[in-house]
Amino acid sequence: MLKRHTLIALFFVLILALAGCGGDEPEPTATPSAAQPTATPVPAASGDAEAGQTVYMGTCIACHGPDAKGVQGLGKSLYPADSEFVRSKTDDELVAFILVGRTPDDPLNTTGVGMPAKGGNPAITEQQLRDVVAYVRGLK
Repeated sequence: MLKRHTLIALFFVLILALAGCGGDEPEPTATPSAAQPTATPVPAASGDAEAGQTVYMGTCIACHGPDAKGVQGLGKSLYPADSEFVRSKTDDELVAFILVGRTPDDPLNTTGVGMPAKGGNPAITEQQLRDVVAYVRGLK
């Protein structure tokens, strides 16, 4: 039972990372590129959106919901139209954020729910994270 709760919590964390744990806040300082937000339009995603949807449905759905509009108190909307955080980051910055995650006590965390590195799923590869970012970029 404890393992199941831990796994669910880890899924919540990945979703929160994709949502930026606060939508329009800057990236956490633990990420090397955190001090360099982008002001230019984000380039096209470097992943496979279809593959990213599969990863999303297996991991991110727990906090961001099946429609990626967020789950209150857990994860925010990942739609670029709803999230300044998603809109303002490059694919590399979003992947770097998910790789590191965010602690519940991070001042930029507005939900109070932590997100472990890779959303708590150590099996997720960097390419799979790029695929998830491509999926998120295509949400309309």
